[in-house]
Amino acid sequence: MNIFRAATLALCAAGLAIPAHAQAIQVSKDNRTIAITATDKVTAIADVATVHVGFLAYGPNSDAAYANGSKISNAIVQALKDSGIPAETIQSERQAVTPVQPYLVEKLTPAERAQRQFEVAQSWTVKTAADNAAKTLDAAVKAGANQSGQIDWSFKDEYAPEAAAAAKALRRARAQAEQMATSLNVKLGALLYASNEQPGPRPLVRAMAAQAMKDVEPLAINPREIETTATVHAVFAIE
Repeated sequence: MNIFRAATLALCAAGLAIPAHAQAIQVSKDNRTIAITATDKVTAIADVATVHVGFLAYGPNSDAAYANGSKISNAIVQALKDSGIPAETIQSERQAVTPVQPYLVEKLTPAERAQRQFEVAQSWTVKTAADNAAKTLDAAVKAGANQSGQIDWSFKDEYAPEAAAAAKALRRARAQAEQMATSLNVKLGALLYASNEQPGPRPLVRAMAAQAMKDVEPLAINPREIETTATVHAVFAIE
């Protein structure tokens, strides 16, 4: 729903200033105006996906854990490259070699605990086309990325949705101003001032527990629809 947060009419008031966001426009008997604040939104399907991939590996000691982690780490990156992902879009996010806290393995058998004394954790972000998100995640998981699944959705042209939302809000502001002018039996004039308060897009992030086998099809992943909202302050002259 379109929301009009405020609509004010100022007529024949000497020395009265428009609110702070429009201080350059003064309201007086020689400058009659209608000021409107309107909010509107647009939605569009994301065309960029940032896929978060990573793994957790273990070993009986630090050296063994690191060796195991190194093997998985390089296999994941190679699998991503082999799937057509450019190397520069694969960016490291986190990596650590740490002792495993006892409470995390207390329910395991003694033999299992012995093999999980140290852990290696590593993660990356992979930026790709939205339609390629499933293929990217699938390649990483099948190479050993057992801590993966979150996808951030965005746009190649990050300013286009903002501009569209602002233009839509301005059209709504003009329509509201015209209705007010008609009710007062006056004619709406030119736009004197406009500003845009832009909160930005709100991508919806989904986390998934990604598990895959070599002979399993990629997960069914569809790009998200992103909502972008804009608030416009507009001042129109009254003729």
